[in-house]
Amino acid sequence: MYIFKAAVIGAGAMGAEIAQVISFSGLPVVLKDVDQAMLDKGMARIRKIYQGRVDKGKMSAGEMDGKLSLVTPALTYGDFGDVDIVIEAVPETMKIKQAVLTEIAKAVPEATLFASNTSALSISEMGRYSGRPGKMIGMHFFNPAHVMKLVEIIPGLDTTQETVDDVVQFTESLRKIAVVVQECPGFLVNRLLVPYLNEAVLSLQEGAASANEIDQKMQEWGMPMGPFFLMDMLGLDVCAHVGLYLEQEYGSRMHGAELFVELVKAGRLGEKSGAGFYGYGNETDEPTKKMIADLQAGGKVRKGLPGFDPDRLIMPLINEASLCIEERIASLNDIDMAMVAGTGMTYGGERIGPLAVADFIGLDVVVAKLEELQKKHGERFRPSRTLRTKVRAGHLGRAAGKGFHEYSA
Repeated sequence: MYIFKAAVIGAGAMGAEIAQVISFSGLPVVLKDVDQAMLDKGMARIRKIYQGRVDKGKMSAGEMDGKLSLVTPALTYGDFGDVDIVIEAVPETMKIKQAVLTEIAKAVPEATLFASNTSALSISEMGRYSGRPGKMIGMHFFNPAHVMKLVEIIPGLDTTQETVDDVVQFTESLRKIAVVVQECPGFLVNRLLVPYLNEAVLSLQEGAASANEIDQKMQEWGMPMGPFFLMDMLGLDVCAHVGLYLEQEYGSRMHGAELFVELVKAGRLGEKSGAGFYGYGNETDEPTKKMIADLQAGGKVRKGLPGFDPDRLIMPLINEASLCIEERIASLNDIDMAMVAGTGMTYGGERIGPLAVADFIGLDVVVAKLEELQKKHGERFRPSRTLRTKVRAGHLGRAAGKGFHEYSA
């Protein structure tokens, strides 16, 4: 099925940017919201992205006007009668998504594909409420959508192969990298990132190092930005919400740091609120430091010894990637490619993902580091069965010629 016209529900930051990406590919797109002010803000965001291209000499003003004319703002479903795919980008709450999907089903043709930009919620459950589970699929864009190349494609239990193929083709027509991921809470990249980000917050609240020190060390390790800068950019309410959901699904190894709760309660949601882990504008990070001191003084968090090692964040990320291999969530190459494309991960100057990093370090070394962290910090660091099995088999990584990947002599 070829996509001739698309629609996006939700004119927030992600919805507006997804609509911009679609219009940039040359397709007409309807951008719908229930609030005129949000719709105006979404259209302004799209114009700003195009204006940036004009200012850099990548597009003429006439070309910008042509692209903008492909986006139709809407408060109703009146323009949905001939859309081939609808992408919902409404708030990350299942009840809201269920209600929207039920509405969409009444407004679009039978052949229309339904996609959700959810970062973690169940596609199979959404399929049930769409009325056409075979045509329901996850299409998870990364923030900012007009820059990031990765899109996770997530089939639900009832999604047909035809729908998967059509959406992969559509994604590639948007000049994006499509990675098909089997459904699981958090899908792939967020599932790997949550332990990494949460461990950063645990390190901070225990007093291992300051947010700035941890950010600097992780950038030195090879991440394009530090975990606290990233979380402030994403929104701490979003991070906390996804983290809570993954804890409910995976249990104690995803147990969220207490500081998340305090920051969200205080309205420190990151850049969008002017304050998060860091302060922006006239704000400072002093309130965050006070929260940490109060948590420690009240015995709500343990106070650890000063000193931060990037292994504390990277090892659980690698471990979670190996668990994804066990569960066949995605292929080896796709896991590494998704982390490179979705987060900009590098190591030793190379753009490589967590499984390739493990091979470079040595799987025996990874297991030893995880066991050491397990003794120090708890069961969430227990090495996966896949890691242990590979070490026992002598599949130790690059030096041995095989680990997760195989290497020629």
